[in-house]
Formats: sequence, C-alpha cells, structure tokens
Amino acid sequence: MLNLQELAELSQIDIANTDKNKLVDINTVSVDTSLSGVERMINYLEQVKNPYCFRCGDTTVRLRFESNGSELSSRLRNYFIGLKNG
Repeated sequence: MLNLQELAELSQIDIANTDKNKLVDINTVSVDTSLSGVERMINYLEQVKNPYCFRCGDTTVRLRFESNGSELSSRLRNYFIGLKNG
C-alpha cells in the first residue's frame, strides 16, 4: 500500500519524461465491486501503480488536482451543459 509521501511523489511525475509503454493501461484495470470501499481503493491502486499518470489505450493521461479547485462533478456538469448549449 502506498503511503502519503509516495502518493505525493507520484503526483509530481513529469509526463514529458515518462515512457508511456511503462504506464498501466486503465483498460486492463478491473476492480472487484464486491469489496468494501477501502478494499476497492487498495485494489485499484495496486493495479494502476500511479493514480496520477496512466494510459488509456495509446493516450497518456495525467491527473492533477487543485486544493482549492471545484469538484470534478461540477466541472463535468458544466462541460456537458456547455456542449449541449453549443
């Protein structure tokens, strides 16, 4: 299990200097939904290796969070409303 310092280090990975072939493809990750929430999180982290940097097929994905930023659900809702409204 990763500790907070290891997670902080993983969040600082420079995507420009990362070999995408060494990243886990998120399409290969399968989490057992019968597990408890904590067990699912551990299971996911064990599979994905770095929750901040992974692949989705041939696309490299880099996640970054702002401590004072808005919630993901709000951003996604606004994004899709914008698409709907043109």
